[in-house]
Amino acid sequence: MEIRVRTEQIINGQGVTNRQLEALIAVAKTGSMTAAARELGISVPVVHRYISNIESAAGLPVTVSTPSGTSLTPVGKEIAERFAESEARVSDGRGFTVCCSPVTEELMTSVFSSLKLTDVELVISDDVHNVRMMKEGLADLALIDDPLYLYDFDEMGYDMDEVGYMGMVYVDNGPEFIRYKYGAQRVAFMFLESMNREHTVVSETYSLSEMLGSGKSFFVDEYLLTRKRLKIKSAVDPGVLRHAITAVFRENDRTAEKIIAAVKARHLA
Repeated sequence: MEIRVRTEQIINGQGVTNRQLEALIAVAKTGSMTAAARELGISVPVVHRYISNIESAAGLPVTVSTPSGTSLTPVGKEIAERFAESEARVSDGRGFTVCCSPVTEELMTSVFSSLKLTDVELVISDDVHNVRMMKEGLADLALIDDPLYLYDFDEMGYDMDEVGYMGMVYVDNGPEFIRYKYGAQRVAFMFLESMNREHTVVSETYSLSEMLGSGKSFFVDEYLLTRKRLKIKSAVDPGVLRHAITAVFRENDRTAEKIIAAVKARHLA
């Protein structure tokens, strides 16, 4: 007899099915309703209906359309992350799980491919969520962009290893900033404070395209722009805003050590 446990989300008292939530995650992963429908083997109108059902429960939009595709709103991101967490908790066959941000996503998928790791699960989110995944035992390795989050692991019994370094691009369009949810943002804003630069964060975003088109000042990792083949002039040398990328992992984990060695071999600097 095979018994599998699945979870269900209740949003504002209204039930949302796993299939609807899987559609939301597929949209986030593929960047479009059409691609999500293709991945799930359903029609585009069905994907739209699933997303509408989630929005009806949440009372707010969960996706936003941009010239570069469809991405999740902060509300959509939270719902997707909660679903991923709950599924991981009840999973009876979770593979080795790695979490990182979009900054290092392509790096990690490339490493997995080179090592022929086909059973690794990759979770893409911000440092806050990735720290929580490690603390709750839902991940085996995390790449942390912002070294200030490493203090959250004090006395937790994890090993840490700096696997590379990245610089950040500073686009100066005045004192109003749009804050990107990924990368070493706290380090970047500490730089502004050290320079006594007047600044106000007027909005935050998970969307790279929204940030680039905002007309506001912002910080973003140069490595991410390079991977996206984007060239943007920085107000300061990106090396001034250089920060470490740190792997957090369980002690004596051979899979983690193999992945870390492969990341280091890429010589991020």
